[in-house]
Amino acid sequence: METASSITAGHAVLETVIGFMGIAWSEKGLIRLCLPERSREAVERRLMRHAGVANTTANIGQPQWVVELIASIKAYATGEDVDFSGVPVDLDGVDDFRLAIYDAARKLHYGETTTYGELAKRAGQAGLPRETGAALGANPVPLVIPCHRILAAGGKIGGFSAPGGSATKAKMLAMEGVRVGPPPAAQVSFGF
Repeated sequence: METASSITAGHAVLETVIGFMGIAWSEKGLIRLCLPERSREAVERRLMRHAGVANTTANIGQPQWVVELIASIKAYATGEDVDFSGVPVDLDGVDDFRLAIYDAARKLHYGETTTYGELAKRAGQAGLPRETGAALGANPVPLVIPCHRILAAGGKIGGFSAPGGSATKAKMLAMEGVRVGPPPAAQVSFGF
C-alpha cells in the first residue's frame, strides 16, 4: 500500500489570483503545467488529457520541491519576481532540438524577452525561428520553461498556445513589466 509520504507522482490544481492553474509531476520532476483557466474542472480536464499524469491529488506527502513550486506559482500570479530555473523538469521523450530550445528559454530571467530567431541561435539552432516557435508551442511546462518571453521578429507578440492565446502572453509579460506592441498613441490636442 502506498502511503502519503511515499507519493512521488501526482498532480495538483491550485487557485491563484489570476485563475486556476495545474501542475503534474513524476518522480523525476515537473511533467505538466497548465496556465490559468476560469475553473478548477477545466484545469483538471486539461491535466488528465496527458499521458503520464498520475491521478494522485493528495496534498500530504508532496515532494518538497512541489510544495515550493506551488507557493512560487501563487507568488508569480501576484506579480512577484520568481525564478523557476531550479524546478526539476521531466522531459522524457522530448527530442534533442526541443531540449536545446527549452534549455535556452529557461535561461531567460523575469522580464527578459528575446525573439524566436535569437532563441534558436542561443540554442545552437540558428536559422530555425519557425521550428523554434513550434517547439515552444509544444512546451509541456510553460512558465517554468518561459515560452511567454519569446517574441516574434520586430517585437511583435507572436503566438501562444495557452488558453487565451496571445492575450494571455501579453498579460503575463505585463505582469513582468514588459510592454509589447505599438507605442501608445500620442496625446491628442485639446484644441486651445
